[in-house]
Amino acid sequence: MNPLLIRKAVLTDPRHPDSGKTFDILIRNGHIDRMAPKLDPDTDTQVIEADGALVSPGWIDLGVQTGDPGFEHREDLMSATNAAAAGGFTAIGCFPNTHPVIHSKSQVHYLKEAAKNKLVDCYAIGAVSQDCEGKDITEMHDMFEAGAIAFSDGKKPLQHNGLMLRALQYVKAFDGVVMNQPLDNGLAGGGQMHEGIISTSLGLRGISSTAEELMVQRDLFLAEYTGSKLHLTNISTARSVDMVRQAKQRGLAVSASVAVMNLIFDDGALADFDSNFKVMPPLRSQRDIEALLEGLHDGTIDAISANHVPLDEESKKLEFPYAGFGAIGLQTAYAALNTHLREKISANLWVEKIAIRPRGILGLAVPELKEGAVANLTIFDPRKSWTFTEKSNHSKSTNSPFLGAALQGKIVATINRDLFFHQL
Repeated sequence: MNPLLIRKAVLTDPRHPDSGKTFDILIRNGHIDRMAPKLDPDTDTQVIEADGALVSPGWIDLGVQTGDPGFEHREDLMSATNAAAAGGFTAIGCFPNTHPVIHSKSQVHYLKEAAKNKLVDCYAIGAVSQDCEGKDITEMHDMFEAGAIAFSDGKKPLQHNGLMLRALQYVKAFDGVVMNQPLDNGLAGGGQMHEGIISTSLGLRGISSTAEELMVQRDLFLAEYTGSKLHLTNISTARSVDMVRQAKQRGLAVSASVAVMNLIFDDGALADFDSNFKVMPPLRSQRDIEALLEGLHDGTIDAISANHVPLDEESKKLEFPYAGFGAIGLQTAYAALNTHLREKISANLWVEKIAIRPRGILGLAVPELKEGAVANLTIFDPRKSWTFTEKSNHSKSTNSPFLGAALQGKIVATINRDLFFHQL
């Protein structure tokens, strides 16, 4: 591409000595060529007028359902990466819940080939068990050698204690990480939402906090026993936060993430039986939200996730008890959080939890905002308002509670090497 000049962007990176200062940034041949308070463009230079918008290292989501291969009617790599780029992400981790499952090196190679030359880097998360059935362990070392960056059964929580133990022991040989969404399916018992006063009043079977917390306790115990790296995907309860906090104080190699919707909405959002609010983990109580926010601020929770789960209408537009769990979120993650929580989550904290700490969990280098570095950055404007519509939606699926909503906080541009996405 031609040289690209970003004018008047405010550096937003808590690690950077000049964070908070305004710069012009010239990108040439996929690298940051120059950074200065003022730069003049050549005749062949494209210009993005940031006009005081913020620029940070490119964002990453730790775990996305891409649908490719096998569920391309819900999402494919093209639509997933388009939605990610429109949402400010330059990288995504791809959960293995595809068909076939990412449970061997050949599937890892498939994803790497399919994702070549895309603006958004797609990293394979290999399955822990064959076909994500929670029974037979996979050849994780082979997948690691092929390029898998972590291991998880994705949206299928690991139930078997012995399997979880073996997985943690297995990855220790190559300093890998096991990711698990903590939920005891037996205790969840086919529940539809958070167990509490509201589930009782709506006549819906609840999912107790204990169903999550028991698995958090188990996983932390096994991580301590093995000394291996553990990531708890999208915790949602106050007690889970407290257990992770205590584990970190004991020196365990544990990290945790939280989903955007679990920070914004409590279980009262389901009062109208809108299945777009039916997500996993379920929307919990206001007390849980307060604990999650505290966990973000004190470092207990390392990352924020879009929890992107595309579903077709046949799976979602049903009576509430029959609708699937999940919502799309890549394109709206920042805007939704900024709209609802800009007084509680600063831009610096957002960047730490969406660009810096997540890469540390996966052992990936964090992009640098400096001359000579590969261009990998996100420009976002917390002042700009827009409406998320079916027309502006880049996902193949529409299962979002934000469709038709006015949001504040817009992605101006997403840049990775010599590829970029720009919207006015």
